[in-house]
Amino acid sequence: MIKLLFICHGNICRSPMAEYVLKDMVLRRGIADAFMIDSAATSREEIGNPVYPPARRKLAEKGVACGDHRARQMTKSDYERFDMIICMDYNNIRNINRITGGDPDGKVSLLLDYTDRAGGEVADPWYTGDFDATWRDVKEGCEGLLEHIMKGE
Repeated sequence: MIKLLFICHGNICRSPMAEYVLKDMVLRRGIADAFMIDSAATSREEIGNPVYPPARRKLAEKGVACGDHRARQMTKSDYERFDMIICMDYNNIRNINRITGGDPDGKVSLLLDYTDRAGGEVADPWYTGDFDATWRDVKEGCEGLLEHIMKGE
């Protein structure tokens, strides 16, 4: 089983969007049983809150359900539990290193590293209000990530 954890600042916009987009992709391919997919925040600000309503609407518009997701903060034990920890931006990586004490196993990456925009950051709709741009980034990143995993890279 491949265990993936998506990370953003609050776990109410970008990381749950990525979690549920990838869950939908693997479900449609009939390979959901091979994956454990989750998401978390690096902050405590939104703990317990549901997916931000505009993010939920964007997912619903694209036919992706996000259920009863509740924001949670990443823990040090998550580093051991997950095979890959995929961040939305560089601040997330910095905060993960603070939580875990570093990335000795090289598990941490950016979602857009799996696209032609390696090193890029997923647009944060909390600040931009542009959920279309975030959707495009997340979808492209998840497609590239799944391709990367399926090739066994």
